[in-house]
Amino acid sequence: MPEAPTIDTGNTAWLLVSSAIVLLMTPGLALFYGGLNRSKGVLNMMMMSFSSIGLVSILWLLYGFSVAFGDDKGGVIGDVGQYLGTKTFMAETDLWGETGIPLYVFLAFQMMFAIITVALISGAISDRAKFSGWLLFAFGWATLVYFPVAHWVWGGGFIGAGLGALDFAGGTAVHINAGAAALALVIVLGKRLGWPRETMKPHNVPMVALGTGLLWFGWFGFNAGSELTADLTTGIAFLNTQVCTAAAVLGWLFVEKVRDGKPTLVGASSGAIAGLVAITPACAFVAPWAAVLLGLVAGAVCALAVGLKYKLGYDDSLDVVGVHFVGGWIGCLWIGLFGTSSVSSLVEREGLFYGGGVTQLGVQALSALIVTAYSFVVAFALGFAIDKTIGFRVSAEDEVNGIDLSEHAESGYDLSPTTGGSSGAFAMAGITPVGTKSASGEVPTPATGPVDEKVAG
Repeated sequence: MPEAPTIDTGNTAWLLVSSAIVLLMTPGLALFYGGLNRSKGVLNMMMMSFSSIGLVSILWLLYGFSVAFGDDKGGVIGDVGQYLGTKTFMAETDLWGETGIPLYVFLAFQMMFAIITVALISGAISDRAKFSGWLLFAFGWATLVYFPVAHWVWGGGFIGAGLGALDFAGGTAVHINAGAAALALVIVLGKRLGWPRETMKPHNVPMVALGTGLLWFGWFGFNAGSELTADLTTGIAFLNTQVCTAAAVLGWLFVEKVRDGKPTLVGASSGAIAGLVAITPACAFVAPWAAVLLGLVAGAVCALAVGLKYKLGYDDSLDVVGVHFVGGWIGCLWIGLFGTSSVSSLVEREGLFYGGGVTQLGVQALSALIVTAYSFVVAFALGFAIDKTIGFRVSAEDEVNGIDLSEHAESGYDLSPTTGGSSGAFAMAGITPVGTKSASGEVPTPATGPVDEKVAG
C-alpha cells in the first residue's frame, strides 16, 4: 500500500505567512489610493478595495480556483468542476504538486492575488463610479478575465505552457491585466468634472506613504512567496524585489527633480510602486544587478508615463495605467532581455543580452499583447453594458458634493453631527457642541483661556 503524501511543514508555514501579508497589500492599497484621492471621495475609494476582498474571496472559493488551476481544457480554461465549491478540500492527501503544501493553502495564497488584481483597477475611476456598478464590474471581470488569464499564464494554459512565456508572480496576469481594464473603464466613464482644469491633488500624503510601506512589505510575500517553497529561488526573488524597488524610487525622484525642480514624497511612493510592479514578473529570472537597472528604468519611465494622460486626454485618476500597465510591460519584456538560466532553471531560452536572441523577448511581448487586448475588450464591454443598464457613473451633483456622501452616507473627516441627536464625533467624545442644547436643555457657551484660543487658531 503506497504511503500517504507528507505535508512539508516548512513550506506550508512559509506560504501561510506569505498569504497573510499578500492579503495585507489590499488594505495597503486602500490607504495608498485613499491618500492620493480627494478627501470627499476617500471612503468610496477605500471601499472599492475592501469590497474586492469580500466579493473575490467567495468567487475564488466557489469556482475561480477551478477555472484558473483545474486541469487544462484546451489551453484556455481549467476543469471548472475539479475544485468546485468545497468538493475535495478537506482530504489530508490533497497536496499541491511536489511542494508538500496542502491544496487549500495554495488556494488561499492564489486567492489573495485575485483580490488585489481586481482592487488595482479601482484607482483609475475614483470620484465618479457608482458603488453598485463597481461591484457588478468586479464580479464580471474577475469571472471572465482574471480567472481565465491566470490559467493561461500559470495554470497550464496556452501562454505559460504553450508559448513558454515567463511571469513569475504576475506582471502579465496581474498588472498588465488590471492596467488594460483600468484604461477601458476610464474611456467608458469619461473625465471627472473639472479635469484637467482643476488641480486634484492628493488629500493626505502621509496616508499615501503608509499605504506604500504596507504594499512594499506585502510584496515580499507576493514575489518570494510565489516560489511556494523556501529555497534559493525564494532568496533571489526576495532580494531582487528590494533592490529593484529601491532603485525605482531613485529613478522617479531623479525625473521629478529634473522636470519639476523638487522631489516629492508622493513621487517616492509612486516610484516604489513602479519598481514593485516591474520586478514582479522578473524577480526570479534576472540577476540582482539587472534588477537594479530595471528599477531605475521603470521608475524613470513610469514617472514620464503618468503625464501621458494630459496629452492623450484620458482621466486615469490615480495613474493605474502609467504605473501598473506601463510598469508591467517593462518587467515582462525585461525577462526577454536579461533573463538567464544561470539564475533560474525555469529560463529555457536566454535573454537577448545573454546571447539568446530575440525569441524569448518576442514571446514575452506576444503574451503581454494578448492579455492587454483581451482584458481591454472585455472590460470595455462590461463597463459599457453596466453604464447603459443600471448606470456606472454618479450624477454631476453627487460628484460635486462628494461621492462618499451620495454612495455611502458617511465622510472620512466628519467632526460634527450631520443629523442632530447624539450622532457624530462630538457625541462619541461626550461633548455637546457650542450652540446646541444638552440633555438638560442648557445651551453651553464657548470656553475661554489660552488653550481654547490655541485650538481655535
